[in-house]
Amino acid sequence: MGFNKGLSANIKLPSGNSSDGYSIRALNDEIERIDQKMVVARVTDIILDVNYPDIFKLGGLSAIGKIFFEESITGGTGIAKPFNPQTSAYPLINEHVLIFRLPNKDMGLETTEESHYYINMISLWNHPHHNAYPDPELNLNIPSSQQKSYEDVQAGSISKVTNETSSLDLNSPNNDFQQTFFERQNIHPLLPFAGDIIYQGRWGNSIRLGSTAKAKQKKPSNPWSDYGKNGNPITLIRNGQPLSSSNAGWEPIVEDINRDQSSVYLTSNQRIPINVASERYFSYTQRFGEVPTIPSLYKKNQVIISSGRLVFNASSDHILLSSQRTISFEAVKGFNFDTPSNFVIDVGTTIKLGSKDAIEPAVKGETLRNDLHNLCYNLKQLVSILKYSQVWPGGTVAADATISTVCTTLEMSLDNLLDDFSKDSNGNSIILSKTVKLV
Repeated sequence: MGFNKGLSANIKLPSGNSSDGYSIRALNDEIERIDQKMVVARVTDIILDVNYPDIFKLGGLSAIGKIFFEESITGGTGIAKPFNPQTSAYPLINEHVLIFRLPNKDMGLETTEESHYYINMISLWNHPHHNAYPDPELNLNIPSSQQKSYEDVQAGSISKVTNETSSLDLNSPNNDFQQTFFERQNIHPLLPFAGDIIYQGRWGNSIRLGSTAKAKQKKPSNPWSDYGKNGNPITLIRNGQPLSSSNAGWEPIVEDINRDQSSVYLTSNQRIPINVASERYFSYTQRFGEVPTIPSLYKKNQVIISSGRLVFNASSDHILLSSQRTISFEAVKGFNFDTPSNFVIDVGTTIKLGSKDAIEPAVKGETLRNDLHNLCYNLKQLVSILKYSQVWPGGTVAADATISTVCTTLEMSLDNLLDDFSKDSNGNSIILSKTVKLV
């Protein structure tokens, strides 16, 4: 059931007794007992959803994550469940795992029954995409064009596979709903640097807990270590390698914020060479150091979020943006606000529209309306008097036709203006905005 070379074979102990009184033989026996509880096995099937045949005979929903395995040494078979309930890393078919025999849920009863548990996949190829290795007996039936080792592929001899099928089976043979994993040649592992802790998914998604790591030569290098001191912390969350990644998937790469599909960078004092959509900052003046530093030149701690699209959604409360200095918004093709409620801007000094150099003050609409209403009313009174002015041609009183015509036309215009200046029953005036309000 154990390895050809187990723990006991790797620990060489002298004969006799240990200084603390424990028997060396007893220690050897304990190591052998532990060794016999673990085995290396190849995954032959896995339960991933309720569509698996007879899943309820295998434990129902609690069976999700269980694997069927074949021991690498003895050929024995069995079923194993995940070892860690908080962290799940599900193996592919033909990947190898380390399996332990440990107590099960009946351990409080008088029984010696144990269950099998598996931990993470064994890194045969040292690659995050997959580490499958077929059953040697089944491998005899694979065409020679597809019998390529990892070393063969690394040397440039590519396994010829058609119709998105792999040269070995990676999916459950008993669940048609889970035939979704196909080997890709353009998935690259991440290049590590001294002290890194890296978590990698199978599809170019990763988390790096790293630091500034200045290389003594140009390569290997990374784009976040051209500034600062070695050891300054940085956290990189990346989802999706560049779409243009090469098919040399065995070559390690580093993150690229300008080419990776989605990224979150948490920096300390690194300089990240990000290319942003716009760096105009035309609304800023040069006084008092107001203009923000170009993102690619900033050297202090910051959080960068980069993707094809960003969505911030607060489903039940506010979105709050707070800044010790300014908040800059830039958009290449427009800047839109839509709200069915109020749009409020509360400032301490001035609001400038159209340009940072704007100097013309906005007019208070209600005050201007009242003043113009009064002016028009008084003008109308004057026009009414002038309209009936008289002349004395030839000593006879007669109306002044010219003044009367002009006054009549002006009187009509004043009436129209007064109608606009007046308020309806709701307190609204035609010339006053119903939405924009000024202090």
